[in-house]
Amino acid sequence: MNDTIAPAAPATLYQRVMGGDFDRLSSPVARFHRLAGPQVLHGQVQVQAPASLLGRVLAWGLGAPQQAGQGAIRFELDATPSAEVWTRIFPTRTMRSTLREAPGFVEEHMGAARLLFGLSAVEGGRLEMRLVRMRFLGLPCPRWLQPAIVARETGQGDDELHFEVQATVPWIGRVVAYQGHLRVPA
Repeated sequence: MNDTIAPAAPATLYQRVMGGDFDRLSSPVARFHRLAGPQVLHGQVQVQAPASLLGRVLAWGLGAPQQAGQGAIRFELDATPSAEVWTRIFPTRTMRSTLREAPGFVEEHMGAARLLFGLSAVEGGRLEMRLVRMRFLGLPCPRWLQPAIVARETGQGDDELHFEVQATVPWIGRVVAYQGHLRVPA
């Protein structure tokens, strides 16, 4: 008889960055951020167009949607111990980003931008991502020009991850805005 115990799965990117705060997330949010390897999730999304011509140019530089739309979203995740690649297939465009750990933070590389986020679990098990620093085209973005970002995830029921993302740049307006949900596997 073999009494060996299977090794525990290595901690995921969000588990490592959040530490004990990860346990405060709602079940669907925590399950989503524990996914490993290649995964495909489906759901619904509503996208708002950038607020100005310059907003469209910036959205293009980020690989973000430039047209309003709603419908099905396909989310492809490739999560390894060193990085997570997120591919969001919107009704009007595909947006890809790579997330890696920076000590105590998550760094997201999206198009011409590198965004450094702090993560926290807040009331109701919601995940909030707070922009700490940004680089665009390799140059540091001054704080007065840094976008205001809303990035949050909540759980609903047993299997829905609801997300809301919006980035607004001073004097330019909305660059990226989308919200919706994904069905998270059990």
